[in-house]
Amino acid sequence: MTDPTAQDHAAAQPDAEVIALAGRLFDAARTGDAALLAAYLDAGTPANLTNDRGDTLLMLAAYHGHAAAVTALLERGADADRANDRGQTPLAGAVFKGATEVVDALLAHGADPLAGAPSALDAARMFGKDDLVARLTRP
Repeated sequence: MTDPTAQDHAAAQPDAEVIALAGRLFDAARTGDAALLAAYLDAGTPANLTNDRGDTLLMLAAYHGHAAAVTALLERGADADRANDRGQTPLAGAVFKGATEVVDALLAHGADPLAGAPSALDAARMFGKDDLVARLTRP
């Protein structure tokens, strides 16, 4: 007879292959591999998959300036306003990095310039990015 507690514990532990796959997906977001991200999301990977800091695939793609990956994720259901554990949104990350194409992609998919803390608008003002302030305040 096996110990049911041991079985429960084993079932609660993530599989090494799943962890490796998640790592590849987060790397794909950081490097902008839109095709790989799209393929996995189309196959059922959650669009709002998060790492241990609450960063989604979208947050990483946005922060690293990859507009094509950002668009691929948004078109597959990624939440444009989902904040990480520090309250930062993908739009605020893109503003911080000055990634205008990413900012435009996020705004085109409904990202809220006032979401998060600090918000994308606050970040643009804080860092004197007047061109981005103008983008974020357009009606």
